[in-house]
Amino acid sequence: MLSASVEVRVRYEETDKMGIVYHANYFTWFEIARIELLDVMGCPYLSLEEDGLYLPVLSCKADFRSPAHFDDRLRVVVKIDDSPLVRIRAGYEVFREEQLLATGETTHAFLSAEGKVVRPPEKFLEKAEGFAKRG
Repeated sequence: MLSASVEVRVRYEETDKMGIVYHANYFTWFEIARIELLDVMGCPYLSLEEDGLYLPVLSCKADFRSPAHFDDRLRVVVKIDDSPLVRIRAGYEVFREEQLLATGETTHAFLSAEGKVVRPPEKFLEKAEGFAKRG
């Protein structure tokens, strides 16, 4: 399993008139966690792009259990359980201290610069496997 987490402090602009975090902001936090995971794996997203590879979002969802508010300190955890073949499914959990506020999922595919679906490069798979063994 691949996993990483990031700390997020809720900004005022991320809340709505009710003082609750607007739902779309969770997808931004998911991306922040996903980029962190690639970084700690040793395979930064920018290096994938330099190699002509992209990981567009194919689908995304979120389920909300309890609201987050302005100035909350949150922890966003991302996990990838399955070995990536063509698609990558990432799961997310958002916590305020130990309270689970939301869960989510995104699905991605590796695309070439030409827009063709491709398998992950060997160096990505090697780094993922090495990182998973350390975890």
